[in-house]
Amino acid sequence: MASDLINLMNLSPKELGEFFESIGEKSFRSQQILRWIYQFGVTNFDEMTNLRKDLRAKLKELCVITAPEIVTEQKASDGTTKWALDIGDGQLVETVLIPEEDRNTLCISTQVGCPVKCSFCRTGAQGFNRNLTVNEIIGQVFRAATRVGFSNNQEQKPISNVVMMGMGEPLLNLENVIKVCDLLLSDYAFALSKRRVTVSTSGVAPVLNKIAGKVDVALALSLHAPNDELRDELVPLNKKYNIEKVLDSVRNYLDKSNANCGRVTIEYVLLDHVNDSTEQAEQLVKLLRTIPCKVNLIPFNEHEGSAYKKPSNSRIDRFYKVLFDAGFTVIKRTTRGDEISAACGQLAGQVKDKLSKLKINAQVN
Repeated sequence: MASDLINLMNLSPKELGEFFESIGEKSFRSQQILRWIYQFGVTNFDEMTNLRKDLRAKLKELCVITAPEIVTEQKASDGTTKWALDIGDGQLVETVLIPEEDRNTLCISTQVGCPVKCSFCRTGAQGFNRNLTVNEIIGQVFRAATRVGFSNNQEQKPISNVVMMGMGEPLLNLENVIKVCDLLLSDYAFALSKRRVTVSTSGVAPVLNKIAGKVDVALALSLHAPNDELRDELVPLNKKYNIEKVLDSVRNYLDKSNANCGRVTIEYVLLDHVNDSTEQAEQLVKLLRTIPCKVNLIPFNEHEGSAYKKPSNSRIDRFYKVLFDAGFTVIKRTTRGDEISAACGQLAGQVKDKLSKLKINAQVN
């Protein structure tokens, strides 16, 4: 039965090599399969012409290569494209392609919904069901590549950057996220530079400490407040891992990373008259003084059901100036895809069952 077949898109490069050894084949066969899938977009074993016929027959008996299907596509006037993918049981996850002059960035999801429930984020308001499997995460990259192109040429990659900033908290799906990173970085799969793969976290400090020195990709921290009192309100996870603990874990990660060039990206969503005053900007300067970082200021992307508002341009500019004058590298992120609800904080997908609860302690221990 199909349910008994092994989905090769659920396997990391190491696991794929072990699978081939388990069926009496050399582990280098995994490199051939990886290239067929992730560099040429081939999922039909009969088309893998550098494999022996008997091996192809064996693989058809034992395996499948499947990714979630795209069910809807929306394209904004600025070229941003959002896809909804069907992961079964009536649930959808969303992924967004952001084209720029020198890169194509794909924002992917790691969970169905999100258990962190940041107060301003539409994803968290949808509830949480479960972690995505490896094939459901890497499958988003695969499906996007089927639309924009595959390539094994490092200089001409249709998808040049992948950021785990979509639905979910990546560090609460750690095992699968690590395998996805391995596939994104593998020379035989998507072959991306470690600096072009970014994991964004709301601050699961123990997990960040756990992976320091073991996983080396770019890191982004969703901070959004300059003090614990406000962050407790905006990012409830802060009540468990406060700012001091989170920043200590960030320093630890940076000390053992090459991908980050010594600094973390601080994500800061600006909410009108909530966290956007010049006094709060000055607090942020003091807080980050000892953290090598660049700061991404993200004007709030309004969505239905949220009481928060986007600050005026003058408030954004004043906040920016305080950080800039203090010597920080500051970027005011341009809103992309908001007309199709594809901007930061607007992804919702479809979470059918909100009864399943994630125990954060179970993920950390």
